[in-house]
Amino acid sequence: MKLRDLAKTPELIRITIDDEEIVAEYGEALEFWAYDRQPMEKFLKLASGDTQDFASMAMVLKDMILTESGEPVIADGQILPSKVMVAAFSRLAAQLGK
Repeated sequence: MKLRDLAKTPELIRITIDDEEIVAEYGEALEFWAYDRQPMEKFLKLASGDTQDFASMAMVLKDMILTESGEPVIADGQILPSKVMVAAFSRLAAQLGK
């Protein structure tokens, strides 16, 4: 197979955070969308990210956690709760690592 055959336009995919702790706190699973393919520099930042460094994680995830229409969930000056941010980070890394 030629690598060219694998090159495609990124598509939005739905990612669900359904960890027991998140569902217990918010009463339901949380959903966000992300592109199934990311530019290498974004993917490497995500893959090498430290979940303890929330400022760095927020900067990486700001452009990656999207609504169903592809708009960023996190607007300037906003941040998600820490538990949600860590769960989104984990789910996104797992999904993109497939």
